[in-house]
Amino acid sequence: MRTQVAIVGSGPSGLLLGQLLAGIGVETIILERSSREHVVGRVRAGVLEQGTVELLEEAGVAARLHAEGLPHSGISLAFDGRLHRIDLAALTGGKHVTVYGQTEVTHDLMDKREAAGLVTVYEAANVALHDFDGAAPFVTYDDKDGVSHRIDCDFIAGCDGYHGVSRKSVPERALKTFERQYPFGWLGVLAEVPPADHELVYANHERGFALCSMRSTHRSRYYVQCPQDDRVEAWSDDRFWDELRRRLPERTAASVTTGPSFEKSIAPLRSFVAEPMRFGRLFLVGDAAHIVPPTGAKGLNLAASDVRYLFAGLREFYVGKSQAGIEAYSQKALARVWKAVRFSWWMTTMLHRFPDTGDFGQRIQEAELDYLVHSQAASTALAENYVGLPY
Repeated sequence: MRTQVAIVGSGPSGLLLGQLLAGIGVETIILERSSREHVVGRVRAGVLEQGTVELLEEAGVAARLHAEGLPHSGISLAFDGRLHRIDLAALTGGKHVTVYGQTEVTHDLMDKREAAGLVTVYEAANVALHDFDGAAPFVTYDDKDGVSHRIDCDFIAGCDGYHGVSRKSVPERALKTFERQYPFGWLGVLAEVPPADHELVYANHERGFALCSMRSTHRSRYYVQCPQDDRVEAWSDDRFWDELRRRLPERTAASVTTGPSFEKSIAPLRSFVAEPMRFGRLFLVGDAAHIVPPTGAKGLNLAASDVRYLFAGLREFYVGKSQAGIEAYSQKALARVWKAVRFSWWMTTMLHRFPDTGDFGQRIQEAELDYLVHSQAASTALAENYVGLPY
């Protein structure tokens, strides 16, 4: 087979890149190691920056997002037994975020790709990337019947996540990585209950961090900080609801509607960046190049940011007959990545209990939070980062 851009990974970044390229007449084939059902069943992020929404609009897949998504113009920080609202819109000239689950974004992109008759190969095994340091890269894989295939292409976009083959295909000597592991995880539940608040609530408490989020007006997503080695089986629904309410201000806790969870999992937290993000004709995109703790709601948005830069570079290559955009991809993407890594690290350190936090550290966190909510300059810095820095 022959295509212009081979995309490895059918998560939101791979699908979004494919859709944008289709809009300018560039051919793509997407390879995905999992089944379609597995991809759309993954529970992930749900807070979209305004820039991400605009990119989905450009790709022609924002109709359901605008119909069902929840625009949020603020968030609340909970500490000292009270809620303190950060007015995102007022502090950023009217910008906001939109709550719309990654699963729904994936559904919309998949449906659009299938309706256009574009090629996605699911359950592709033994995917291997070849000769991307030269002018004629190609990808090989085995289909679900065990038949081997080869795809010749101009470029390869590695959108296959932290554990994917794309970054692992790069020689170690060509890659520099930066990593920080956090000594706790997030225990999260999904439940068909109305959210405790109409906006997200981030709580700093002596028992640990908590987050009240949602996927819709009737589906809530809640998290509590837990030990890194904790087990989901140790958490009954009743234990989770009790612990969540302990960490929230009294009025917010009273607004929590409990019910049976239909998804419960523990996610480890880490910061990770791989540099550079381009190796000849291979580009790393999204989680293949970087991971951030979910505290700042940046994971999916950073993937969209990478797609924006890569799409601009490929458009310049195919339409403008210039390589300047693809030459600048890694530098532009990483400049924004590191700012988001910093913001996510800062939110995480400010809101969580670390093993060495102690009474002194807890008071320092409380002092920083108090300053943050009473200083317009500090609140503006948080708001600008939360709604998304400019491209």
